[in-house]
Amino acid sequence: MKAVPRIGTTAERQYVVETKHAIEFANGGLPAVLSTPALIGLLERTAREALADFLEPGETSLGTEIELRHLAPTPVGATVVCLARVVRVERAAIAFQVEARDEHELIARGFHRRRVIEVERFAKRVSAKKKA
Repeated sequence: MKAVPRIGTTAERQYVVETKHAIEFANGGLPAVLSTPALIGLLERTAREALADFLEPGETSLGTEIELRHLAPTPVGATVVCLARVVRVERAAIAFQVEARDEHELIARGFHRRRVIEVERFAKRVSAKKKA
């Protein structure tokens, strides 16, 4: 890493909920709403972007842990604002408080941990597993 992110470093991103983000089982009167797996993806992306300026070329970060309470439904077409705030830094392990809101309310809150890795070293490790 070029620099270690400080506690309180944040990223905030807006996303429009698309059909690809909705639950797959919306039928029989159940409306299409943002799925929990898609919400996790949006929150992870926001946290990853919070670290972007701290990384060296050839580095990235990967999610290693998530603890999330999905509190409220959000319909397709709505805007979701995701926030990731650094709350702990242990070398290459960065912990975030994450939350998401739609136009009406808080829809999710939780904790997310990412690890900064060297892409080339990671790719070699994956390649070795594929050959085994």
